[in-house]
Amino acid sequence: MTPTEAHAVRPRIEGDREREILEAALEVLADVGYDRLTMDAVAARARASKATLYRRWNTKVGLVIDALLVEKPAPPVPDTGSFRGDLIEAFCGVGGLVDAKSVGTFSSVLTAMTRDEEFAAEFRSRVVGPKLATSRAVYERAQARGEVRPDLDVEIFGPALAGICLHRFYVLGEPPTRELVSRVIDQIIVPAATASGTPTTEETHV
Repeated sequence: MTPTEAHAVRPRIEGDREREILEAALEVLADVGYDRLTMDAVAARARASKATLYRRWNTKVGLVIDALLVEKPAPPVPDTGSFRGDLIEAFCGVGGLVDAKSVGTFSSVLTAMTRDEEFAAEFRSRVVGPKLATSRAVYERAQARGEVRPDLDVEIFGPALAGICLHRFYVLGEPPTRELVSRVIDQIIVPAATASGTPTTEETHV
């Protein structure tokens, strides 16, 4: 049974108590990272028994993913009326690139993405998936309005803005800010997405 299937069938801990446990999981995650997080540590932080946790979550994968989602639900698709405006709202709002807590949480699970295939699959499906869907919708809406070229490869462009900003953060040490996100949008994303045509076969081999 996958963590997603287990999530669907295991009994729930109701209301405030569930949120307290999920918030405790986020605190432990922030303190020690995913690799060193244990169910014991979360139970102790939440002042709950391990049996209570295991009645609801049979692995730390499901527990951590649920904790991440309770803090960052699927973002709404912005509709400002312009491609640039939608990008700014999508990536500079709560849970976006300039949200220090969101970026910090991502840092806490980054190594797990390369070491734990089970966690990586769940994280990509349940946490990253909705964000990519929002980004894809922004591009597709802009195509429908005629703001970006119709042949644009949305699957490539969708994650590009986050990729550039997070590269500058993790490799160059420059934390994402609204000003940085705006510069990347104005100098890279918008010009590339609105440029006419695609390289010819000859151009791609120069």
